[in-house]
Amino acid sequence: MHDTPATARHVPVVIVGAGINGIGTFRDLSLQGVDCLLIDRGDFCSGASESSSRLMHGGLKYLETGEFRLVRQSAEERNILLRNAPHFVTPLETALPVRSWFGGIVPSIRRFLGLKARLNDRGAIITKLGLTMYDAFGRRFRTMPVHRFIGGRCARAELAGLDPAITAVGLYYEARLDHAERLGLELVLDALADNPGSEARSYAGVRAQADGAIEIEDRLSGAREWVRPDVVINAGGAWIDGVNAALGLNTRHMGGTKGSHVVVEHPELLAALNGRMVYFGSADGRVNLLYPFKGRVLIGSTDIPVADPDEARVSEAEIAYLIAVVREVFPAIAIARDDVVYAFCGVRPLPNADVDDPGAISRDHSIAEERLPGADVPVLSLIGGKWTTYRGFSEEVADRVLARLGVRRRASTAELAIGGGRDFPADPAARAALVRELAAMAASPEPVGERLLRRYGTRARAVAAAIGASDRRALDAAPDHHVAEIAWIAANEKVRTADDILRRRTDLALSGRVTPALESEVEAIRLAAAA
Repeated sequence: MHDTPATARHVPVVIVGAGINGIGTFRDLSLQGVDCLLIDRGDFCSGASESSSRLMHGGLKYLETGEFRLVRQSAEERNILLRNAPHFVTPLETALPVRSWFGGIVPSIRRFLGLKARLNDRGAIITKLGLTMYDAFGRRFRTMPVHRFIGGRCARAELAGLDPAITAVGLYYEARLDHAERLGLELVLDALADNPGSEARSYAGVRAQADGAIEIEDRLSGAREWVRPDVVINAGGAWIDGVNAALGLNTRHMGGTKGSHVVVEHPELLAALNGRMVYFGSADGRVNLLYPFKGRVLIGSTDIPVADPDEARVSEAEIAYLIAVVREVFPAIAIARDDVVYAFCGVRPLPNADVDDPGAISRDHSIAEERLPGADVPVLSLIGGKWTTYRGFSEEVADRVLARLGVRRRASTAELAIGGGRDFPADPAARAALVRELAAMAASPEPVGERLLRRYGTRARAVAAAIGASDRRALDAAPDHHVAEIAWIAANEKVRTADDILRRRTDLALSGRVTPALESEVEAIRLAAAA
């Protein structure tokens, strides 16, 4: 390790923040042969990137504020991800309930013109116009059907318990992101495979800056190192201003809002959704959603300004709100507090804005540029952005860095499959054959092969081989996971804590199954794999 700025080793690009924007940029630059050092003070995708609504959506509501460029990019990037990450990104039919024919016309016009207006009722005419425009923006790389409308009677037949006051339902397609954290991890692993000269470190933060050099501290071991970058990319999300402060810069770029979600165990609500997401405007003017998620129902989300992202927690008031708002769509379905098996929140990396309505803050992205004090080293702060548009945003950032470094682009990430999406079976017959292959490799029944394919895509071959080479014991506290599976994750997926496995490499926490017994069991496997 280097002890002083004078002995700092050269690193072309340092990326601070391993959320999806930082990871996407790391992936793109590494593909171009640029050596990068990616660091995060926690695990990969452990901030807002693990706390989203887990959707790849085109941003239908952004039409209301005239953000057509964002809608077009979102729809196109969603379609690209359906193609490049088919193991995690899949189509999700979405129901958009409407309660009137003419509601919302005047407020929509006012909002489109940039004037203040509360939009409590999005009527059929406005909804039809929006969905038609949405189809047009998503026509490039289209992989899903265009929208259709069904009347209230038909809607109630397909969505049992739907509010009788709903006059019609627009049906269109978005995409769900089944395991966001694993997608982020696979991008990191792809980047390291593309360029062995790049590095990715979790639990590492910026400690100081001097004369154009940056001191990085490992937060678990305490080890420190000075590096001298040509470019610094601040992808700290809601923590961007804090990262800049550590670099000696005084900025006020960020004004994040907290988005909380709950996962509920409720068979009646799950059955009523019939496999669809319901995306609806609530009486308070917000847009909320609920959809089937890992055999349960995910409900989201709130939008509350926060001064300190480190203090963001899901409050009981938010949980009560999310439970109650479901009754606006399904009035006869009662959800109790005890039905909540998991609650999570994240702070959206939104720009600092003086507005009364947090929902009015643009979800578009931008890049702010400063210089390290006393050095001609640019610091690019990545403001805004979201999961759906991460690839396009990362490409913009990468192109700016490549121009600074005088490096030509070699390839685009638009055509590259991600991780376990590579060579993913394109038809049912090929999928069934791969499931049988995985089961045989794991020396297990076919349901195990299916389970591994859903979790890891085509990367499941390595996991299946590890299971097949072991005694195939299941976890005592989670029988649908093998001991060898957890050991393989611990050994091969840059794990440093048991929490990495429970919350991000698997869906054990997200599905509400973490207990002290499971934590102890996973930690023992992790330590054995690290020995």
